[in-house]
Amino acid sequence: MERKEAAQFDQEVLDLYDDYAHGRLNRRDYIKKLGMFAVGGMTAEALMASLSPNYAWAEQVKPDDPRIKTETVTYKSPQGAGEMKGLLAWPAKGKKFPAVLVIHENRGLNPYIADVTRRLAVDGFLAFAPDALTPLGGYPGNDDDGRAMQAKRDKAKMTEDFIAAAKFLDTNPKSTGQVGAVGFCYGGGVVYELAVKLPDVIDAGVPFYGRQPDLEDVSKIKAPLMIHNASLDKRIMAGAAPFEAELKEQGKTFEAFVYEGVNHGFHNDTTPRYDEAAAKKAWERTVAFFKKNLAEKD
Repeated sequence: MERKEAAQFDQEVLDLYDDYAHGRLNRRDYIKKLGMFAVGGMTAEALMASLSPNYAWAEQVKPDDPRIKTETVTYKSPQGAGEMKGLLAWPAKGKKFPAVLVIHENRGLNPYIADVTRRLAVDGFLAFAPDALTPLGGYPGNDDDGRAMQAKRDKAKMTEDFIAAAKFLDTNPKSTGQVGAVGFCYGGGVVYELAVKLPDVIDAGVPFYGRQPDLEDVSKIKAPLMIHNASLDKRIMAGAAPFEAELKEQGKTFEAFVYEGVNHGFHNDTTPRYDEAAAKKAWERTVAFFKKNLAEKD
């Protein structure tokens, strides 16, 4: 199946997918509402399939790419689930690298996030993507079940799992001790949380369309931020202006980009919401930002 572009869908259809993907709409109601847009012989089920992730599209760096090395590692999370697993990737040549924590969406460590982790390794980073679904058996192989599983986890304990992951990277023998964090959707919100709660560990943060923290927490942020948002993402954009105004008021270091005419999830290259131009530009900016801010200090 070829990936369709967002422009081929009514915006309301894309908004319905967003509601479904974030648990604001159950599967039954989602299919029912999609039925209103199933015309020209297309069924609601076929329309749903055309909107759903296809992970074959996301593989930019193969797991056996000779430029990198990867392994599944276990780390301790005493305040969270106790013991967690994740994908660790690093360049095949070299001994120590700046580190980047990769934080998945609301559905576990799926193939898209795994590929993003490998992409970072190709670009010279020690990249680590924990799977928040570890205590429930790990990512189940599809996003629908993954979303349902992640919704069952205690949010505070999940945050602790990512805090433990950041500390794991900070002290990892392959790490220079310079640690960044990048996250998408739910993961974007976690990037903000880590910047607030680990100001002495997180050296740079890149949230992609993540929920902003409370304004009273802005004072705790030390790390420079690069914020990526989508103009059609009404939910996240509603909080962007006041948050960025507070960052500016307090003299925080940040850059904020809004990609016009694109949807929440535009970096995820497995669904029609993907926007190639915006995704590539945002990723080029992200890699350059990390290379600048995670350079070893003299």
